[in-house]
Amino acid sequence: MENGTRLRLLYIYQHLFKYSDADHPISTPELLQFLKDEHGMEVNRTTLPGDFAMMEKAGIHFEVIKSRQNKYYFDNRLFDIPELKVLIDAISSSKFITEEQSQELIRKLITLTSEYNAEKLRRHVTVEGRVKTENEKVLNILDYVNEAIDKGLKIRFQYTEYNNRKRKVMRNKGEYYVVSPYVLVWDGDYYYLIGYCDNREHMRNFRLDRFYRAPMILEDEEAVPMPKDFNLAAYTKKVFRMYDSDETIDVELLCESNVMNGIVDQFGTKVKTKEVDSDHFKAIVKVCPSPTFYRWVFGWDGAMKILGPEKVRDEYKEMLRKALQD
Repeated sequence: MENGTRLRLLYIYQHLFKYSDADHPISTPELLQFLKDEHGMEVNRTTLPGDFAMMEKAGIHFEVIKSRQNKYYFDNRLFDIPELKVLIDAISSSKFITEEQSQELIRKLITLTSEYNAEKLRRHVTVEGRVKTENEKVLNILDYVNEAIDKGLKIRFQYTEYNNRKRKVMRNKGEYYVVSPYVLVWDGDYYYLIGYCDNREHMRNFRLDRFYRAPMILEDEEAVPMPKDFNLAAYTKKVFRMYDSDETIDVELLCESNVMNGIVDQFGTKVKTKEVDSDHFKAIVKVCPSPTFYRWVFGWDGAMKILGPEKVRDEYKEMLRKALQD
């Protein structure tokens, strides 16, 4: 195949990929004019069907609208518009990456559709003003942690936190943590590493955007094997949900009807509930009575009340009393 033919096929593919879709097919004369104006190629209209047949053999399919002047468009995209919108919304709202990184990722995603659809998506993208991390190294950190997990090696890193002046400082005076990384968990718009910490000699979780910089992979230190009895689902419930200790108990709640969505979202459809009257229901939920749980109850602004056990009611009252103290 001559170089001119190879280039022509590539130019046609690029043009249709970027500027055509089902609502914007491109006609034979328009393609010929594009090749002439943009690339100085004089092409006979009878040449195009052979070009498309060749690309079809290579697995590149274009839709054809048969007419006196055939029209073509590319419709075999990896993502459709609703799928791209979901991905873009997730990136926009993610606190894990910086505003600049969000904008760059969205820009790349938008190139996966036609220019017309890309413009529609751009009009609905909002990133500014959202809570985002300021750690620009976070994607690099994620890459290193993934590599360490794949290789089964320990990592070493420093960890940061904010002091009471809202300044980022080193935790534990810059102490290096040595961790056997097991798994990455996405929760609450942040990535967390779960692994065995040599310093503390037990399982710990670390938020990736709080790493000071990319971790050092300790090439000569194999990771401590994951404990055979380690239950990832139970651990994530304990750490990231309402299970802050090992002891879970049944707690009875009295709720207004509008709270049912929140109960199901948090505990699933198998949670035990019973209608009290047209405006209220009772629910029995299995949780660890903890600040995490009490904050959740308080967030319903009185639409949810703890009925028992009495010990849990007393702990909740004590937490509220402390919050009101001068």
